[in-house]
This record gives sequence, C-alpha cells and structure tokens, in this order.
Amino acid sequence: MTPSRRGLTAAALLTIAATLTTVTPATAAPNSVTGLPIGDADLTETRSSEGLARGVTLTRIVRGTEPAPADQINTTPRGPWVVSVLTIDPRRARGQLQATYGADLAQVEKTSDLVRTAGAVAGVNASFFTFTANPAYPGEQVGLGIFDGKLLSEPLTDPAEANLLIDAKSNKVLTGHLSWTGQLRNRWTGATLPLEFVNHPPLDGDVVLFTPEFAAATPSGAGVEVVFDRRGCVVRTATTRGTTLTKSQFAVQATGPETDALRALTTRGCVDRQLAVADQRGRKVQLHKGLYGVTGRYQLTSNGAVVVPPGSGSFFARNPRTIAGTTADGKIILATIDGRQTTSVGTTMDETAAVAKALGLHDSINLDGGGSTAMARADGTLVNHPSGAGGAERAVGDAVVFVPR
Repeated sequence: MTPSRRGLTAAALLTIAATLTTVTPATAAPNSVTGLPIGDADLTETRSSEGLARGVTLTRIVRGTEPAPADQINTTPRGPWVVSVLTIDPRRARGQLQATYGADLAQVEKTSDLVRTAGAVAGVNASFFTFTANPAYPGEQVGLGIFDGKLLSEPLTDPAEANLLIDAKSNKVLTGHLSWTGQLRNRWTGATLPLEFVNHPPLDGDVVLFTPEFAAATPSGAGVEVVFDRRGCVVRTATTRGTTLTKSQFAVQATGPETDALRALTTRGCVDRQLAVADQRGRKVQLHKGLYGVTGRYQLTSNGAVVVPPGSGSFFARNPRTIAGTTADGKIILATIDGRQTTSVGTTMDETAAVAKALGLHDSINLDGGGSTAMARADGTLVNHPSGAGGAERAVGDAVVFVPR
C-alpha cells in the first residue's frame, strides 16, 4: 500500500514563529531553562524554533560548541549534541499522526521519501526491521505493525519490545508492550489452528498468515499454502509455497508437521481469521480504521519516571536515537538525536532517557536508531544529519508522520 499524496507542499507550509535562545548555565536566571541534563553542566546550549503548521513546532537544540575529538565520541562529557524535536499539539493541530510504509512491507524506503509521499508536514523513522538479516525482505518489521486498523505484523514476546500505539482519529498516543493471539477457525466444524506469525517467512513447523500488503509474492519454498478470498473461503491449495495475492485475498502457509493440520482444517468449509491484540494490562485493543502501531525497543519514561533498564554492549552505548512519546498535557513529541559524529556524539540509553524526561515526555519509547535515525520535512528535505557516510540517509521499513487535513 502506497499512501496517496495529499496535504501541504513545502512552499505552502505556514511559518508561525521563529525564536533563538542561548542558555548559558552560569548566567541563567532563576527558574529559567538550564539545558539538557547530559554532559558537563557548564556547556552552552542554543535552541531555535519554527512553526511548521498550526500546532506543529520544530525545535533544534545544540548543546556544546566544540567538535568532539574523533577518538572520544563515546566518552566525552563535552558533546556536542544536536537534538531535533517535533512537537504536535493535538488541541491545535489540524491533521493526523499516522504510520506509513512504502510500496509494501517487505521493501525499504527512505524516511524523507515516506514523509514526502504521504504529504506529511514532517515525520521520523519508526520500527526496527530486518535490514541486512533478510536481503529478500529487508523492510520486514521486527515486532508490532498496525496500519489503519490492520494487524500486519505481530508483537514479540520479548519484554524489551516497546510499542507506540496511535489513534489517528483523536491523535491520542499510548506507549507500552502489546501482546497478541491469532488463529484460524473453520466455520463448519469449529476446529482451530494457531498462527505463529503475521507476514513473516515461516520456519520449520510454523503456520503464518500473509496479507497482500506483505510483498509482490508470498515466500517460496517447501510446505503448503492455502489462498482464501475475502470471505475466508478456499481459492486454491498448493503443495509448495509462493504465490501472488490480489487485494481481496489472503494466504496461510504451513511448514513441517503443521502442513497436515492446515490441509485438514481447510478441506471443507470457510475459515475466520481471529486476531486479537491486548495492552500490557491485558485489556483488548480494538483494531479499527485509523489505528496505527509501530515497534521500538525499551520504554524510556513511564508516568514521568525514567524506566530504561541497565545494560551494556553497543546498543546501550552512544548512538543516534529516535524518540517518540507524549507529555503530561497530551502533546506528542517525535525527536532525533544525531550521533557517531564529531558534530553530535549521540546518546547512551541512559542519556536518551534523560533527554526524553527533560523534553517533558511523560511516556516515551526508543524507536529504531543508529543509521536509521532521520527526521524530514514535507518536501523530503532532512532536518537532522544521519550517521551514514557523508550524511547518507538509510532506507527503512516505516515512518511516523503527521499528515495535515
């Protein structure tokens, strides 16, 4: 599914205000902003803001003034840090926060292209995806993917997964860890067959649901594949996997010992797909049009408190970061932190959580980062400076965008 082009062009964007503030802790007035709580306390910090549309503001924060020595990027307390903050006030903004992907789920596109194609005011990269782990399907999400009410990728059981759930109709955003259940049920016999995955190539002994949004064709290989029409009635059954689906069809693949179970379930009668999603309290999440969900890794703040766990290794070290969450008064914030550069060193997970809290994020998660971190404007120009060679932007699986009415 490729989102239609609509909304404002870059030339038509309304510039509401532009301000520049320099914060020098040594001379700051009482109760004034004292800067982000990272690095040495005496660092100079500048903030500049501009309005992109009604209720949508872009703020650039630069903390530290001297480039970091290349061999001290991971350790220097002097920074610098460059943070781009997109703030959306649902009470004033006219539009919807959504998640979007490219031509299909399996392929990748640059965040800037996804923002421009969606006709969005701005947006950031979103979910973790397979990237180089599966060259045939590099955009395949690693975790939850809900698009306009359709569950197109199931959440993981890994407690480190953190999900961003968006109700575009109300522009309400929730964070947490969702769970799911899925099965096929034969309407005639009542027999059921559990689903292991949604839109992921099966391993041995898996039963997987595939929708037309996945790719140009379903994964090929040994096993059984049953194609259904929109009513859930069998269109065809094949003893090998791999086929093309129309927009009104879906398929179920089985491998290993599950092939016989799939054949038995679908020999007679039609089936229902029964997919259910629940929040971390076990409450049912109604899948409806306008609902979107993407996947991150680790909750940063919850109810105003920092909750990121301790950890070690490259993931917890300084990296470029993408953050999403909400303030206590309901504003939505999408932020990027440039990293792995002498001009912006990036943040550890602890530093990322500290930035999120300082930005006023009551609830927030860490989205995909590293070379994926990107923020773009309506015309596709980048706001931040990606960490790829020469600032090259990486193609990603999906993005979170604000689309004007």
